[in-house]
This record gives sequence, C-alpha cells and structure tokens, in this order.
Amino acid sequence: MLFNLTDGGTGGIFWGYTVVVIASIPIYLSIGEMASMSPTAGGQYHWVSEFSPAWCQKYLSYITGWVLATGWQGSVVGLSFSAGTIIQGLITLNDGTYVPQRWHGTLLVIAAVTLAILFNTAVAKKLPVVEICLLALHVAGVFAVVIPLLAKAPSFNSAQDALLHFQNHGGWSAMGVAVMVGSLTPLSSMLGFDCAVHMSEEIRDASRTLPKAIFWGVILNAAMGYLTVITICFTVTDYSILDSPTNYPFIQLFYNTTNSLAGTNVMVAIIIITLVCAVISEIATASRQIWSFARDGGLPFSPFLSKIPPNHPIPLNAVLVSFLSGVVISLINLGSTTALNAIISLTISALLGSYILSIGCILSKRLRGETLPPAHWSLGHKKGAVVNAVALVFLMPFFVFCFFPTSTPVDDQTMNWNVAMFGGILIFATVWYAVRGRKVYVPPVRRVKRDL
Repeated sequence: MLFNLTDGGTGGIFWGYTVVVIASIPIYLSIGEMASMSPTAGGQYHWVSEFSPAWCQKYLSYITGWVLATGWQGSVVGLSFSAGTIIQGLITLNDGTYVPQRWHGTLLVIAAVTLAILFNTAVAKKLPVVEICLLALHVAGVFAVVIPLLAKAPSFNSAQDALLHFQNHGGWSAMGVAVMVGSLTPLSSMLGFDCAVHMSEEIRDASRTLPKAIFWGVILNAAMGYLTVITICFTVTDYSILDSPTNYPFIQLFYNTTNSLAGTNVMVAIIIITLVCAVISEIATASRQIWSFARDGGLPFSPFLSKIPPNHPIPLNAVLVSFLSGVVISLINLGSTTALNAIISLTISALLGSYILSIGCILSKRLRGETLPPAHWSLGHKKGAVVNAVALVFLMPFFVFCFFPTSTPVDDQTMNWNVAMFGGILIFATVWYAVRGRKVYVPPVRRVKRDL
C-alpha cells in the first residue's frame, strides 16, 4: 500500500492490479506449458538451455541459472524482512515509546529463516501437510482481514474516488509513469508461481501436476487479490496513513477502521504468520534451485551443493547454504537498510528476467520451425506463439520499470539500487563463466533423454 498509494493512489491500485492479472494469464500459460514439457528442478535455466539457439544456449542458460539462484536467495530474506519489520510496526502501534532498531529487524529475520529451516529439515516429510495448513490460513486470512474492514469502516469512497482517483506523490513527470512504478507492488504479489517447478523432481506425475498447480495458484490468488484490492480502494479515505509511525499504512488502516488494538493485532498477526510460513516455501524453492544448478556444475563448490546425504530425502547441503545465505544477507541491514533493500528487490528483476529469457527462447524455437518436446499440456504451435509474444509484451515494460525509484528527486537513499545488483550479477556470472564456468558447466540439454 505504501508504494501504491504514493505512486498511483486507489485508482492506480485497482487498475495496476487489473493489468497485472491480465498479464499473468499469458505469462503463466507459457510457463505451464514449458513445465509440462520439461518438469525439472532447474526450471527456467533448463528451458533456456533446451529452447535457445545452439550457438548461445550454454551461455544464456548459465546466466539464467545465476540470476535465478541469486533472486530466490534474496526472496528468502525479503519475506523474512517484511515479517520482521511488520512486527516492529505492530510493536510501535502498541507501545509509543518503542524505538525500532536495525538489529531488532535483523534478529527477527534470522528467527524467521531459522524456523523455516527447521520445517525444511527436521519435519521435511510433513512439508505437504504444512503447505495445506498454510493454504487454509491464506484463504481464511483474507476474509478475516476484509470482513472487519468492510464492516467497521467509518466511511467509504464513492466508486469514482475508489477506482478513478489517481495520485502522483512520487513527483513523476506524468501520471502514467507514476501508475507503472506503483504497479510493481501488485506485480510482486503475482510473481513466483513457478516455484512449484523447482520441486518437480519430488512431485508425482509432474508433467500433468505442475500446470494445474500453477494455474490454480494464479486463479485463486488473483480472485482473493481482487477482493482485497477492492476493499482497500473503498476504505482508504485518508492518505495520512502514508505517514504512519508504524511505517506500514495497512497497520494504520486496520487500527483507524477497527479502533481496536486487539482487533488490529489479530489482523496483522495473520499476515505475519502467513509471511513467516511462506519463508518455508521460499527455502524449499531456493535450495532446489541451487541444488539443480550445482548438479550441472553451474556454481562454485558444486560437488558439495549437489550432494544429497543417503539418510536424507532432500538436498540438505543446499538447504543449509540457503539458511546461511539468509543469515549473512540479513546482517547487511546492520550497516545499511538501503543495501539490504537492493538485494531484496533483486528477486523481482531476477524472476522477470528469467521469464523473459525462457519465454523468448521457446518463442524463437517456434519461429524457427523446430519441433518442441512432447507435453501432456500444450498450447499448440500457432496459439503458443501468440501467447508467448503477448507475455513478452507485458514482461518487457514491467522489467524496465522494476529498476525505477519510487519517487523523485533521487539521492543515494531513495535510489533503486536493484539495477546495480542485477548488473553486478550479470557481470560476475559472465566473468566466472569465462574463467571457470564454461569448462565445468554442463547444459541440461546435453543430459536430456526422452521416450518419444
């Protein structure tokens, strides 16, 4: 809500989310098809290897693997950091004397990551049950938040104010730019449904199951997202919540609406619990990604990362490295929150970049007239090309705007350093590829064997 209300207002929230949902359809249709063709833990870097032209497939696949690996590791800290700072915001609401400290947030991040590691190791066999419980909490939590807001709101916006009132508090030269910058917030809520792909080698009948999991995830969350977005648009009548001492406008909105600390605490606690539980899924996804990439020799210390202990049914070394990575990245917050935010924001650009590369490669394979791998779920040659092209039309501008700061003028504190992080990853991966990677990395396409 903070970025969306600043850049776009309630109108920007509604129409930005609408565009994001429409864009999600061709994007995830494309990803679902590729997941059905090649259901492997590698996901996008595997698809780039399989579908790109032979002359560039090794390098493009390698770069995609690095972008994905770093992006998913950043997502672990991003969710944990959100949960931690929301806890600090809730404490501020309940105790006006509390002064948030960076080290408080860092400890909360470490606590969330530690809890996620326990679920991914000690109770790994029960992870599906945990995920089902999380789904139930996720769905029930939406109604537990939306119903009190609608029932207790002291006043509502008119339809015109709710859906057609735009704001440009970021100081952009045009309202359209402000809305596009603000739309990155709803975009982030509809990213990452490819996470199921990275668990594909632990899924029964993955070629059939993955597209269903992806599509139902998109449909369910899009519907609940619309319910939440419409509720926000009609109940946010006072933009002073942007200046809330909690640093989270939604916490202030909950309190202003319910006028109850107890009610606000329960509503916010649902969000905190959901975020912490989501870290469990992120650890599972991030660890499988680096395990798969290491299996192909794409990372330093690949033999260690790709090893699965005989007494564990999971890539334990990769899971532990994901834990250590989360802890180390969280320590950056002690020196600079800006630097930490730059690493966290890398997740959006990394996922968007991997979608562009993989969807672009399968489109190029279609345009070259080459035969695609068989799949239980296919878009077809002509329809598939159209869907892929439309997906890229949406992805490209989103990718560009994910590097924009939230407001102008820009200084070292308000600058979106995501562009430096993303560029740094590309440069480092390219140098490592030239020095070491090209000698040891084995593109997944060379390992593929199919029964046609």
